[in-house]
Amino acid sequence: MEFFCYHRDRPGSLSLRHELLEEHWSYMDGYAQEMIARGPTFSGDGEAPTGSVHILDLPDPAAARAFAFDEPGHQAGVYRDVMLRRWRNLLGRTMWDFPGGPTDGNRYLVLGLGSGRAADLAVPPAQDELIAYGPLLSDDGACWLGTAALVRAPDADAARSCLTPDRYADIEVHDWQFGGRPS
Repeated sequence: MEFFCYHRDRPGSLSLRHELLEEHWSYMDGYAQEMIARGPTFSGDGEAPTGSVHILDLPDPAAARAFAFDEPGHQAGVYRDVMLRRWRNLLGRTMWDFPGGPTDGNRYLVLGLGSGRAADLAVPPAQDELIAYGPLLSDDGACWLGTAALVRAPDADAARSCLTPDRYADIEVHDWQFGGRPS
């Protein structure tokens, strides 16, 4: 089962985040085989981290909850909240398989928070710019709750356009970059 996890930083927690960086990376190293995508989100100026995205293939919702809530930053109070949802990998690949590589262009997390009938259940035509894409689902996988995408785009407005605007209660766009331990 695939899961989307987004830890949002608590205001004023940047120094604690930096202090725990090695613990965070070591924790994530234990999930290397399960990772589909990972990486931090940033403020609009690209300077300060605002959250941490992880998309993983795990056995069940209990394993996903353990992953999300045992994470060292969460345990220490770095994050203000956690969004954890079932997810379906419509691209069938990991971020490391993205043909655009890890650094070319601007990268964004686009979160469409569902409202009403399911939308964007098929991969959009401009899939060459998609790093990860799929629906957010309830724990049992039966209810559509929105869509999450990692996308390369010239700007936030272009990134937002990968979702159908009038089909969501809200669409969030966050600066994002490939994550992981530096090589």
